[in-house]
Amino acid sequence: MSFAAKKLITLIITLFIVSLLAFLAFQIIPGDPTTDLLGTEASQEARAALRAELGLDRPALVRYWDWLTSFLTGDMGESYNYRLPVSGLLGEKLVITGVLALMSFLFTIALSIPLGILAGSVRSPALDKLVAALDQVVMSVPPFFVGILVCYLFGTVLRVFVPGDFVSYTQDWGAFLSYLVLPALSMALPRVAMTVKMLRGSILSQLGEDYVRTARSRGLTRWAVLRRHVLKNALLPVITFLAVSAAEIMTSSIVIEQVFTIPGVGRLLLSSISNRDFPVVQAIVVILAAWIVAVNFVADLLYQAADPRIRLR
Repeated sequence: MSFAAKKLITLIITLFIVSLLAFLAFQIIPGDPTTDLLGTEASQEARAALRAELGLDRPALVRYWDWLTSFLTGDMGESYNYRLPVSGLLGEKLVITGVLALMSFLFTIALSIPLGILAGSVRSPALDKLVAALDQVVMSVPPFFVGILVCYLFGTVLRVFVPGDFVSYTQDWGAFLSYLVLPALSMALPRVAMTVKMLRGSILSQLGEDYVRTARSRGLTRWAVLRRHVLKNALLPVITFLAVSAAEIMTSSIVIEQVFTIPGVGRLLLSSISNRDFPVVQAIVVILAAWIVAVNFVADLLYQAADPRIRLR
């Protein structure tokens, strides 16, 4: 069996397990959706009627199978709270969160790769200490706190934007993208620091290898050796890390959306958990899991393409 086929099978099994656990988790946690919908003063008869209407009176595994088969055909069920199709509720919010995650990932690549190469191409004790200090400071600050500082500095002090004054892409794409710049940067900065540190260390490690000395003995300049030989090997571990970052960025956006009051998937997820709107929560959890395993699957394929030795393992 090929490397890609094995990874694909693992992806499918992982998603199945995640979907099952996500469904069963809401069957055992305390609370009843009918209480949130009808209130605590509702009669037992009214609650029983609503449970039957929502299908909650059927066995859990039967409901899971019906939900899974419907989900695979694009039917994510109906929200208990909004009484609307879940797919309709998620449509616009997935676009918002997806664009936010993509912008953050692009900022991470655009900032970290050049800075990492620049930092790794220069050997200097002073630069070592400066990079280490900056990395330690930036990496120790969680993205949500960076977002709070950004909101305060650019929103309250400098008045560059108005926190909470969100404009949907359905109204104005330019205003929509401009509002997402600062949230995306807030998520990207800690990952930029980690990527720069990793890439710099990887480059310095490769510069000490025998093949570099051989290339230099043939008359190649330091930059030529770096460009033609070192970067290809040095970027391999960074590719894996960036793949993990791409997977984590989508989940990190849940917190950032709260800080910047962005009406994305994260805000819908948290409100649905508090309202026990299980169909919405289940759909979001599975979609996030699918994103994570799909990104890791693509990263594995890219890593295999970059390093043929993986085919032998």
